Amino acid sequence: MPRAFVVFAHPVPESLNAAAHEVVVATLKGRGWEVDDCDLYAEGFDPVLTTEERRNYHDTAINAKPVQPYVDRLRAADALIFCNPVWNFGYPAILKGFFDRVMLPGVVFHLADGKLVPCLDNIKKAAAVTTYGSTPLRAFLAGDPPKKLFKRAVWGTVRPEKMRYIAQYDMNNITPEGCRAFLARVREEMEAF
Repeated sequence: MPRAFVVFAHPVPESLNAAAHEVVVATLKGRGWEVDDCDLYAEGFDPVLTTEERRNYHDTAINAKPVQPYVDRLRAADALIFCNPVWNFGYPAILKGFFDRVMLPGVVFHLADGKLVPCLDNIKKAAAVTTYGSTPLRAFLAGDPPKKLFKRAVWGTVRPEKMRYIAQYDMNNITPEGCRAFLARVREEMEAF
């Protein structure tokens, strides 16, 4: 049975992003996936990279120890899915902290002669399910950093065979019909995942 590690980063349970997260989890389970559902807020994940953790960042013998349970969950997965909003053209702080503290050298990549070499070869599929307050044009004009980070940085360190970026823009003006359409699109994408 394939295993998905779903990393959810939204503090409001009645948000559209939370509804999308529920669709992701239910659809994957319905398709026979084992789902490790990681709600960073509910789990009380500490996003703060400490001074000591930064000093030990490149020491692969000890750098993962402060977050070992999350590293173990990541290493046990066949797929990695992020469900998060985009705030101020970036990730919520708790998710940024997850990247800083868990996506470490020796866990996700190695540095060889100054070059990044992926090492998390168990992840075959990756997806991001996200919501934006801004319009697609505004996000494009700002460079859409979260999309670039996912499609370039996550891809560059994880190298999955399949990647999907499922975004709902213009949350400030979305209608109930728009919400339903987004959730239907998320369900469709996860059914094909």
